[in-house]
Amino acid sequence: MSRFAPLPTPPYYAVIFTAQLSGNTQGYGEMADRMADMAAQQPGYLGVESTRDGDGLGITVSYWADESAIMNWKAKSEHLLAQKMGKTRWYDHYTLRVAKVERAYEGPEGRG
Repeated sequence: MSRFAPLPTPPYYAVIFTAQLSGNTQGYGEMADRMADMAAQQPGYLGVESTRDGDGLGITVSYWADESAIMNWKAKSEHLLAQKMGKTRWYDHYTLRVAKVERAYEGPEGRG
């Protein structure tokens, strides 16, 4: 299985979520797995790429067809619960960025 999301030709959107886990991660793994499964079923979902280092800093980039797909995902009730748990229990700090991808290259040859 590739760790790279199979994405269409741009444009599309990327939601970049960077978070530092707290010391209290009880239930986090199960919820993260559930959110990944649920996101993949949402209209407009294109894929995800994620990594976490040994100190608990993680970066997850989810890809979406358009902004309305992102907003619909953000408003799902179970996702809202996960967001609340993240804010109150699982994360010491996080940032979320939404970007429109206008160009994309693959490599190692790159733009060549």
